[in-house]
Amino acid sequence: MLILALILAAFAAALHVLIFWMESIAWRGPLARRTFGPATDAEVEATAELAYNQGFYNLFLAILTALGIALCASGHVAVGATLVLAGCGCMLAAASVLLLSSPHRRGAAIRQGALPLLAVGAMGVARLLG
Repeated sequence: MLILALILAAFAAALHVLIFWMESIAWRGPLARRTFGPATDAEVEATAELAYNQGFYNLFLAILTALGIALCASGHVAVGATLVLAGCGCMLAAASVLLLSSPHRRGAAIRQGALPLLAVGAMGVARLLG
């Protein structure tokens, strides 16, 4: 079950790296516009600085999770699992905030939070089993 948790966490981290890329590097590009909704050029420019900053939050959560995965893989399971839970737990919390604050973005919140939720659940089961 630990391996499943780590695989799910790795996918969650990869998704958050993609979100980082769209928000911090490619905010003005077509993928970000399709993903985050239609916006005028003025709206894109007005939100670019905020998106840049927010993208780094996503990157840092991905790094935290990846570090936890690496530590688990190298035998430091207690510390690694703690970091995976911290990273994925924060991803899940952010998705929950998005869902509660912007119900019209329910789909994005579910896509953002599904993998971290599964990873946290699998990690919990793995820790219970031993």
